[in-house]
Amino acid sequence: MAAQRRTEEMRDRVVLGEFGVRNVHTTDFPGNYSGYDDAWDQRRFEEAFRVDVIREEGDELEFDMVGIDAAIANAFRRILLAEVPTMAVEKVFVYNNTSIVQDEILAHRLGLIPIRADPRLFEYRNQGDEEGTEIDTLQFQLKIKCSRNSQAAKESSDPDELYFNHKGKDHAKFSPVATASYRLLPDITLLQPIEDEAAEMLQKCFSPGVIEIQNIKGKKVARVANARLDTFSREVFRHESLKNLVRLARVRNHYIFSVESTGILPPDVLVSEAIKILMGKCQRFLNELDSVPME
Repeated sequence: MAAQRRTEEMRDRVVLGEFGVRNVHTTDFPGNYSGYDDAWDQRRFEEAFRVDVIREEGDELEFDMVGIDAAIANAFRRILLAEVPTMAVEKVFVYNNTSIVQDEILAHRLGLIPIRADPRLFEYRNQGDEEGTEIDTLQFQLKIKCSRNSQAAKESSDPDELYFNHKGKDHAKFSPVATASYRLLPDITLLQPIEDEAAEMLQKCFSPGVIEIQNIKGKKVARVANARLDTFSREVFRHESLKNLVRLARVRNHYIFSVESTGILPPDVLVSEAIKILMGKCQRFLNELDSVPME
């Protein structure tokens, strides 16, 4: 029985120890474990796979993707970061720039401004085309002047007071950086009851909301309330009286994704577009396999 529990832990959990991490690599491939059928089965995958939307607020989306391998999760993350198309400034023609900002810096800053244009309404420019058209290019003109404020105090050195600055709030209010990341779902197990002062000490070792203390028959008893909130600082391993009473692990096939949009497209649309791109990659790979002659 103990051997079976160790095998299940090795297959399903990434365990965090005091000085290292165990069970990092996926090992549930066919034939590796006696008595386990790890051959690929589509029906079994469809039954185990699920996506749960946890939170969607403005440009941020958090969802769980359960029942996949790390390679699929990472491929999905990389597609979100690098392969979902967006519109951005590519070429800047400067005719007259009398500001203290060099042309190259100005062009770089313009390239960081998110453009609120749905890229799905445009086409990719054909290779070799020098001139853009209305179906593949957006063109903007920037004509701006910084005027001195004659009403400012003579001794003032504040630029916001000395000059009438024209700020691109229509675009700059959106963050120029979008993030797409994932982490494994935390799993915290109390190996035996922890009470009174030890329970209070245990609660302080984790992020707020992870451990709660209940009053049971006049005793303070610790229990895991919400392991998802923990960041796994492993503070508990610094206490000799606690480090052998808790097991810290992560669920191997449960991924918590966080996606933040720059404002160009809603995060749920970015996720759906990434899924379409991943499906297209898979289909091209299958087509390549079908085109290879079998000997």
